[in-house]
Amino acid sequence: MREMRNAKRQITDEKRIDEIIMSCDCCRLGFVDGDEAYIVPLNFAFVKEDGKRVFYFHGASEGRKIDLIKANGKAGFEMDTNHALMPADTACNFSFAYQCVMGTGKISLVEDREKKAAYLNNIMKHYSDKNDWEFKDAVIDATAVIRLEVSEISCKEIPAMA
Repeated sequence: MREMRNAKRQITDEKRIDEIIMSCDCCRLGFVDGDEAYIVPLNFAFVKEDGKRVFYFHGASEGRKIDLIKANGKAGFEMDTNHALMPADTACNFSFAYQCVMGTGKISLVEDREKKAAYLNNIMKHYSDKNDWEFKDAVIDATAVIRLEVSEISCKEIPAMA
């Protein structure tokens, strides 16, 4: 886990980090594309595999994101939740409450059809609480399923003032 500049806002409890991840509804993947940054928001599933945090995503099987995954195999990620504006009497004293999780990892494409269907079900469970969806082979074949194994993670919380 990477140390933060303001350690009092850092969350280090592994269970709490996982809870915050599960409360998020979007994960942004970040890539380096030549001399440009490229960030894409995605739906996701979060699982633990052999004690490691792993995210799964889905999307089109062609395009910039897929090209960058194949070219580099590394990505950054960010997700945030529990946003709340904290107004004040002066502009510089306004603040914003939130929780965020950020990190980096090894990214790859899942090719096995059965695994793709299982991971698509995991994504659906995150959003629907149901994980017994059926997918037609043509849909599975046309859909990219992306795996990000987390290598570095940090978590931050700025709580809302009471």
